[in-house]
Formats: sequence, structure tokens, C-alpha cells
Amino acid sequence: MPQTLLKDLKNRTSKALEHLKGTYAGVRTGRAHPALVEDIKVDYFGTMMTIKQLGTVNIPEPRQIVITVWDKTAMKTVEKAIQASPLGINPQPDGETIRLNLPELTKDRRTELTKLVNKYAEESRIATRNIRREIVDSLKKMEKESKINEDDLKKYQKEVQDITDEAIKKIDAVLGEKEHEIMND
Repeated sequence: MPQTLLKDLKNRTSKALEHLKGTYAGVRTGRAHPALVEDIKVDYFGTMMTIKQLGTVNIPEPRQIVITVWDKTAMKTVEKAIQASPLGINPQPDGETIRLNLPELTKDRRTELTKLVNKYAEESRIATRNIRREIVDSLKKMEKESKINEDDLKKYQKEVQDITDEAIKKIDAVLGEKEHEIMND
């Protein structure tokens, strides 16, 4: 039973890390990336859909995103959704496509983005610690119910802490990579 809890801990901490990586993909650096716009919600005839459900997103140049909307009647709503997004980019309709040109990042914007990615990393660390707390509480409950003894409890608590420490190191490594990308691209 404790082995199941440890497996659950590893699973959930890796999901927290993957969520962080997904969140970071949507944070704008100097380079264009499809994840910047793919998940922007668009009101498509009363249904909220993402841009990737309404068309294709291409990167023809390092600082340009081109969106080809399949239904041309949805072009205006996609444009409005991009304008309303926190990207801060004005879409340029080009007949069949929508072009987004990413401006060079200023030093202030880079600092702002660094603070944002640090906040996301801290949220991920907190989620990991909360998972650890839940698992440790379950182990303590098992010990109270005499399913495991005190020595086993201490052994498993150490294992839980080791897994948590490893997960937090991975979060910090991903954070370091993203900070480097923001400050140097």
C-alpha cells in the first residue's frame, strides 16, 4: 500500500512539472512559438473554442506567427480574441491569414516576464509540497491504523521527502532554462 502512495506521488509531481512546462510554453520570449496563441479562446457561434481548433498556426520567421483560419467567417472573432489576450500584439489580417509580428522585448518586459515565470515556478513548488503533505498524512493514518509500523513510517517519509526534493530540483531547472531564454533571446 505505501508503494502505491509513492507511485502516486511520483505521478502527480511529474504532472505538476508538465503543467509548468506547458504554462511556460505560453510565456512570450523573443521567439515566436505556436503555444503563444494556440490556446486563446474564441467565441465561435456561441461556443468557446481555441485557435488551434479553428485553424493552423505556423511560424514562417523567428518573430512571426501566421494563423490560417479554416472558416473565413471566423477571422474577425479570432482577431478580436487575439487583441483581448494578454499577448499585447495587434493582429494583421492578410486576406486568407492573420499575421502576428512579435516586437523585440524591452529590458523592462524581460524583467516582468522573469517575475511571472518565477511566480509560476513557486505555484508548482507549492503544489508539489501539498502533494507531499497529503501522502505523508496518508502514511501517518496507516501507522495509526497499525498497517505499517513506526520504523516503516520514518523510512517512507524519507522516501517521500527525497522524491519531493527531486521534483523541486526539476522545477528549478526548468525555471532556470526559461529565465535564460527570456533574458537572452
